[in-house]
Amino acid sequence: MADTPKDREQPQFSDQDLVTKTIKNKQAFAAIVHRYEAPLLRYISRLGCKDSAAAQDLLQEIFVKIFVHLNDYDHSLQFSSWIYRIAHNEIVSFFRKERSRPSVLTRGEDNYLFENIVDDAELIDQKNLRYTAPEIGRAVGQLEQRYRDIIVLKFFEEKSYEEISDILQIPQGTVATLISRAKKKIKIYLEKS
Repeated sequence: MADTPKDREQPQFSDQDLVTKTIKNKQAFAAIVHRYEAPLLRYISRLGCKDSAAAQDLLQEIFVKIFVHLNDYDHSLQFSSWIYRIAHNEIVSFFRKERSRPSVLTRGEDNYLFENIVDDAELIDQKNLRYTAPEIGRAVGQLEQRYRDIIVLKFFEEKSYEEISDILQIPQGTVATLISRAKKKIKIYLEKS
């Protein structure tokens, strides 16, 4: 039986293995790019960069920064948290330079993550009806950047409190507080609409 491309793939390496390989051989960085390209592009979009050309440029800048600073990676952190921190900082800098407010967050047909935000009893209206994904998207779009960042990381990127703490460089208790405040703000925005 002939080998398929999948059969010829290298074994799955951990992030730590990829970092070690890349430090020894810069060509191995392609594996890191391959692993994180789609998730980071999604993250860029979810934080409000809707222009696909700008998102691609931003993604490229993020990977350049990762490559340049790979030797500075703190092995006590999860590698994905370290990458998301770099991505987050680059995205914030991009919006600051552009002096533009990020576009309203949308999820298209996939309502699952929006429903996770409203599953909380605080975000279910008095008639026990759920809000629609577009309504929640508009509410999230109205949040201040720090609250939007927390909501995107928690509910859209599905990061743990510890990972969010590492990415945003804030204590885990602050992460919990900001999530709670963001949910309350979303509820207020939903009730106004």
